[in-house]
Amino acid sequence: MFDYLAVADALAADIAAGRLRAGDRLPPQRRFARQRGIAVSTASRVYGELIRRGLAVGEVGRGTFIRAGKPAVSTALAEPAAAQVDLELNFPVLPEQPAMLAESLGGLLRPDALAEAVRPIGAAGNPRATEAARDLLSAPEWTPECVLFAGNGRQAIAASIAGLVGTGERLGVEAMTYPVVRGIADRLGVQLVPVELDEQGVCPAALRAAGPLRAVYLQPTLHNPLGYTMPAERRAELVAVLRETDSYLIEDAIYGFLRESPVPLAALAPERTVRVDSLSKRVAPGLTVGFLGVPASVETRIAAALRSGGWGVGGFALHAATRWLTDGTVAKLSAAKRADAAARQQLVADRLGEFTVRADPAGYHCWWELPEQWRAEMFVAAAARRGIAVTPAAAFTVGSGHAPNAVRLALSAPPMDVLDHALGLLAAIARDDPDAALL
Repeated sequence: MFDYLAVADALAADIAAGRLRAGDRLPPQRRFARQRGIAVSTASRVYGELIRRGLAVGEVGRGTFIRAGKPAVSTALAEPAAAQVDLELNFPVLPEQPAMLAESLGGLLRPDALAEAVRPIGAAGNPRATEAARDLLSAPEWTPECVLFAGNGRQAIAASIAGLVGTGERLGVEAMTYPVVRGIADRLGVQLVPVELDEQGVCPAALRAAGPLRAVYLQPTLHNPLGYTMPAERRAELVAVLRETDSYLIEDAIYGFLRESPVPLAALAPERTVRVDSLSKRVAPGLTVGFLGVPASVETRIAAALRSGGWGVGGFALHAATRWLTDGTVAKLSAAKRADAAARQQLVADRLGEFTVRADPAGYHCWWELPEQWRAEMFVAAAARRGIAVTPAAAFTVGSGHAPNAVRLALSAPPMDVLDHALGLLAAIARDDPDAALL
């Protein structure tokens, strides 16, 4: 049998040398097989190997394209972009908030308060922090049985997965999902199972057909990257399937503060739902805390995962967060960021209105289905040449299947005037011919 790895290595060398450029389309597999004198099945394995290495991406109905870069799954979207305009990561920081945060922290810098804040603290926090976190996590229809704390939202998600899903067990996720979850699952030895989506979210029939799942991770409000908010009827249907299949649920509520949404999934299935939130979006990424509302039945397991994973909260961060939550600072910032997100979405509507863009007017990101002449990887490369970092759909796609011909734009990082200019440049790129734009 012909060594498909040797062919894949040769193509990888062509990519590294620049003979194959970002956005180049590879021949259809049958033609590639004829050109190389190999079997079609071998060509299929070659293309699969390039996708596995992150060197190529398949797009539905279009073919296989050379990627704009080689991002490792475990670090996808994990670090700020080096580009001049970062539309990859969403960490909203408003100009007025440093003064607000500093004023709130003044009392914490007294020697007696600081002495308390720098002591070790466990996953259960302290009574004052627990009360503040319970208020943050609660909805009119639900209050968490138990509250635990992590260093940030990503660590809260990691601890939830580690506490609920064993090595080798299966975790259901949306077919397009938060990329960090892919890296977490990879490190924990958890098998991700993509579940089909429609315009309302995960399809109940697809979830039922996915087979036995230990847990399911969902973003029901302002889904990242697609931006939908799951309606109440769909939430109820999914909960029925979860009960039928005896699966746990990890509900990611990190964007939920930006808009009113239906009853949380935790309220519909409190006995099997871990609800995760954090301050990274409400406040800032540099000093944050992750919150977990958990059923009493799994509290011990998730607390153990927080300790063993090194994902526990720091005492100073927890004391700071408690002050911000209890003195109204977080509430003020949340209201200001809702207004900020709405203004940024208006820029998207103004600049990209001629294109197919999916966005919630309350969200900090949008999903752009690119014009016919463009491929996602080519568009990412063209944007990068103009100093703008955007994210291709492949970064969010679970498994080795084809990715949609789309990009996600994160809107929160640049100042408003910079964002406006960047959106205008992206619109101009999208109208242009790809060959000209990539010169």
